[in-house]
Amino acid sequence: IISLLMSKQMAKMSMGVQMIDTNNPQPGLEAYLVGVVRHEAERAGIPMPEVGIYEGEPNAFATGASASSAMVAVSTGLLNIMNRDEVEAVLAHEISHVKNGDMVTQTLLQGVMNTFVVFFSRIIGWVGYYVTSLVLDICLGFLAGMVVAYFSRWREYHADAGAAEIMQSNQPMINALRRLGGMEAQNELPGAVKGFGISGGIGSLFATHPSIEDRIAALESRRY
Repeated sequence: IISLLMSKQMAKMSMGVQMIDTNNPQPGLEAYLVGVVRHEAERAGIPMPEVGIYEGEPNAFATGASASSAMVAVSTGLLNIMNRDEVEAVLAHEISHVKNGDMVTQTLLQGVMNTFVVFFSRIIGWVGYYVTSLVLDICLGFLAGMVVAYFSRWREYHADAGAAEIMQSNQPMINALRRLGGMEAQNELPGAVKGFGISGGIGSLFATHPSIEDRIAALESRRY
């Protein structure tokens, strides 16, 4: 719960997010981003999130303890390589995360899984030595990580579908994913916000995102 309540402030500090005054944005880029987020938030039926920009490789994320206190942030790298349709699709993806309550469910799932890891490792560990508990913490922690990563990948498909619904077309989101898929390297987001970014993972059991190819295929076939 503490992690959830602090998530937005921690993201601002760790990512160096420059917040935009949504009531009085500067003409140009700030006004454009605020306008897009406001329009997409209204279409998604959620309160207007805070909006920010940060320096970094192409990526974006959403965070916050609830839909009424959410923040959407986009990197300068992403703004530099994408056209307007693609940027708007990425923002719609993040708005979809907010609408679906993914920040809350992901954080709570992580907390529940951590609780079970400690609980079962202690029960089994009492039979042997304290080292058994340590080993089980590590092993069960890996299993918990797989569960959390699987859930994150599943939510990504739904966030992509939500972006397509908000945009009333799946093509902008497909174009945005293809743009990211053409890059040689992906930039990982830190800590609590990495599961809500737009960029994909490495395709393993611990990846927070499905592969770009799978996400595009899911959108093209409307599988989700």
